[in-house]
Amino acid sequence: MSDARPRVFVAGHRGMVGSAIARALAARGDVELVLRTHRELDLTEQRDVHQFFATERISQVYLAAARVGGIHANNVYPAEFIQQNLTIAANVIHEAWRGGVEQLLFLGSSCIYPKFAPQPIQESALLTGALEPTNAPYAIAKIAGMMMCDSYNRQYGVDYRSVMPTNLYGPGDNYHPENSHVIPALIRRIHEARLADAPEVAVWGSGAPMREFLHADDLARACLHVMDLPQASYRAHTEGAGFLNVGSGEEVSIRQLALLIARVVGYRGNIAFDPTRPDGTPRKMLDCGLINATGWQPQVSLESGLRSTYQDALSSGRLSVEPEALATPT
Repeated sequence: MSDARPRVFVAGHRGMVGSAIARALAARGDVELVLRTHRELDLTEQRDVHQFFATERISQVYLAAARVGGIHANNVYPAEFIQQNLTIAANVIHEAWRGGVEQLLFLGSSCIYPKFAPQPIQESALLTGALEPTNAPYAIAKIAGMMMCDSYNRQYGVDYRSVMPTNLYGPGDNYHPENSHVIPALIRRIHEARLADAPEVAVWGSGAPMREFLHADDLARACLHVMDLPQASYRAHTEGAGFLNVGSGEEVSIRQLALLIARVVGYRGNIAFDPTRPDGTPRKMLDCGLINATGWQPQVSLESGLRSTYQDALSSGRLSVEPEALATPT
């Protein structure tokens, strides 16, 4: 007897978010996962993406593939960030439609919102002001992908949905010394200070800015939850915005975050903040009232999430480990 389970394509399954979605789907066990590496399927090549959807009988798509990075990477590679992310979104969304895919979930980013949007940020704040200049190319590509989903829904009657997650962290994160986001960057810096027995770790800024963080596994659960909502319920809860914010609902200052990471890593030196360096936006938090009203809530606390993330970075080799660092931090 043939396997009648729906075939679900997770685009970007080797990334932090895509791998979390793939794990959640595999654990549920009611779908046939379809996964392709970049070598097997280059999502920036329209002909290859067309051939994939024309032959693979895909029922559902989670579009988690993207070119991502921190402030430094966005500043240095703005052309690549906008070109690659626009191309991936255009190819996958359009060819999924051509291939008969009725349901797709596009993953955006909270950077789509204006730099000075009222806090906490509601979905209605989209396009009400200027973007943060450092990541505007990436943000515009994400806005375009979301608009594509909405436009294909309106014109072709498909069911393409979007979620906008807050700052993410978790297993499989990027620990590049220049191109990583704040949590992996701090974990790496403090971990290396611990290995070197350095008396101090320098952190840019005053430490005062407030940020919201969500574990990738919580986002994965949110994605499956949103995809499972009846279409009428999804449309009712998006209230015309066409997408849903996904966040933890909790804020932490950069100072608190750095001190918490030091405790998780087992570093006992001094964390020195440099107020002469830029702080960035003072506060950035999403209003998640709409998705919470559908019944979803996050499950992973920041401290437990950081502990599991750090252990994953060690066990996976993303961070170097010396023999004296193998003992569990107290």
